[in-house]
Amino acid sequence: VGVGSGGSITIPNSTFAAGDAISIFNNTANNVTITCSITTAYIAGTNTDKDTMTLATRGVATVLFANANVCVITGNVS
Repeated sequence: VGVGSGGSITIPNSTFAAGDAISIFNNTANNVTITCSITTAYIAGTNTDKDTMTLATRGVATVLFANANVCVITGNVS
């Protein structure tokens, strides 16, 4: 999934299944917001549920779904 100028990404709840994965590329000169409407979203290596994350300029993030309501995001996010 590519993000263009002024874009943002929303991760929906109950849309993806266990084992699904998507990659997001921020093809802008600014950070973009990833909004997590999924029940539980983690940044890889943390144990804190996040409502929003920031994807860095020209950054890539991969979202791996543990099930329809839980995902972990790795990459250039904070």
